[in-house]
Amino acid sequence: MPSLRVVLKILHSLSAAGLLGGLACYMILLVFAPQDNAAAYADLRESIAMVSDYVLVPSLAVALVSGLLAMAFHTPFMDKGWAWAKAAMGLLMFKGVLTVVGAKADHAAVLARKIEEGAIPQEVLDSAMRHEWATLWIVMALTVANVVLGVWRPKFARPPKAQSSSQEKAT
Repeated sequence: MPSLRVVLKILHSLSAAGLLGGLACYMILLVFAPQDNAAAYADLRESIAMVSDYVLVPSLAVALVSGLLAMAFHTPFMDKGWAWAKAAMGLLMFKGVLTVVGAKADHAAVLARKIEEGAIPQEVLDSAMRHEWATLWIVMALTVANVVLGVWRPKFARPPKAQSSSQEKAT
């Protein structure tokens, strides 16, 4: 029977793969989005929303929870700077995926439907798309950085402690 540490590591690695795959799928769908047909574009946006809801958010949640549990149950991780950097970036990724990527996918689907109805101009959607792409690239960069930190595990040096004046006089 594998140890809890091994199980958490496997879950963490699989969810990171799901997160990277989900982000790549999201980006591929955006690249090949039909720009000339508002109804087809709106349908595609609903597909992107489903990728967010069923791949991105669950993968990120499992990665974040398994990583934090690994830190809690394997106490040497508590003293590692790379582990804390991964935890901080994981929280930023979670915020990015939940509040921006997922919301943008749902919001863009609504905008596409309104454009189809003629209620709003195309420029509104174009602006939303630029922000969405920026967010996707940021979250992808954070995800790749997290994987690199997990594999590389650099030793972040702490600054040397200043000696007190009594210690300096003794030497």
